[in-house]
Amino acid sequence: MRSGIGARRLAAGASLACLILGLPAKAAELEAVNPPELRRSPFYSHAVVAPGGARTVYVAGQIGFDGAGRLAPDYEGQVRQAFANLAAVLAAAGARPEHVAKITVLIVDHDETKLGPLADASKALFGDHLPASTLIPVPRLALDGLLFEIAAIAAIPD
Repeated sequence: MRSGIGARRLAAGASLACLILGLPAKAAELEAVNPPELRRSPFYSHAVVAPGGARTVYVAGQIGFDGAGRLAPDYEGQVRQAFANLAAVLAAAGARPEHVAKITVLIVDHDETKLGPLADASKALFGDHLPASTLIPVPRLALDGLLFEIAAIAAIPD
């Protein structure tokens, strides 16, 4: 673990004692880095360090289509479906949500009212794990009717 203030282990099931003492809870895990001189966010980490030897999974942008090709009709539905798709891709690749080091979110015609559904879906998938995150407001996405897209990078420990 990096020494200094602002580094935190992101292992699922890490004990409080391991976190306080800086002991590894697992052989390899992601490490959140949140320097004290930066504003702390409850929604993401400023950086996430993957362990050496981890397998990297690059997840393409997931959108609001279900398996039958139906597009959710509204923003909230597309967010929920895109996160469900992300979870399915992670599982198919042998990754879990706590392995996600970075997400990139694209939102059409973004305003602050769209943060609530995003935060809810993120909390439902990631729990207390906070991947590094970038949100990019865009005027449109690749297909008509798309309102939301999420891509991810995961690091599966050895």
